[in-house]
Amino acid sequence: MAPRLKTEYEERVKTALMKKLGHRNPMQVPKLVKIVLNRGIGSTKDNPKVIDSAMDDLTAISGQKPVLTKARRSIAQFKLREDQTIGCKVTLRRERMYEFYDRLVNFALPQLRDFQGISDKGFDGRGNFSIGLRDQTIFPEITYDKVASIAGITITICTNARNNEEAKALLAELGMPFERRKEEAKVG
Repeated sequence: MAPRLKTEYEERVKTALMKKLGHRNPMQVPKLVKIVLNRGIGSTKDNPKVIDSAMDDLTAISGQKPVLTKARRSIAQFKLREDQTIGCKVTLRRERMYEFYDRLVNFALPQLRDFQGISDKGFDGRGNFSIGLRDQTIFPEITYDKVASIAGITITICTNARNNEEAKALLAELGMPFERRKEEAKVG
């Protein structure tokens, strides 16, 4: 059975985006390609328990096992050596990607304190969007009692949109709660 958000994309979002963006061919409509979750370990990189905790958290959030990321080169100022473990990441595609996006938008982001929406400044110019979360415990899969340390997660949503406007339209149609600017709030 296909994820709820994927069927919604096929049935409703695709036609809405075709009208909104003025595309004639359904293959021109932007879609999600992948979602990458990244968590850095930081100053506790020598402690193996912190690495295991970070791996367990990302596994619970994403539903698949993360890959350890290693330093590419040594940097003396940061006391960093080449091939030293500095974090972990997960790349989600297909069904898991849609399921994660659905949980992020509908369950996790509303858990943020004083949530006013996500800033639209995270676009990179090529249709990809990055969000930085300061706390991994907003996800319902994480038990607060078992968390060793509060750490942030970077979420990068990759689309095949040609520009930021198309990507923002896609994410907004899929339910991303972008913050309303003061000019927009007065008009709408």
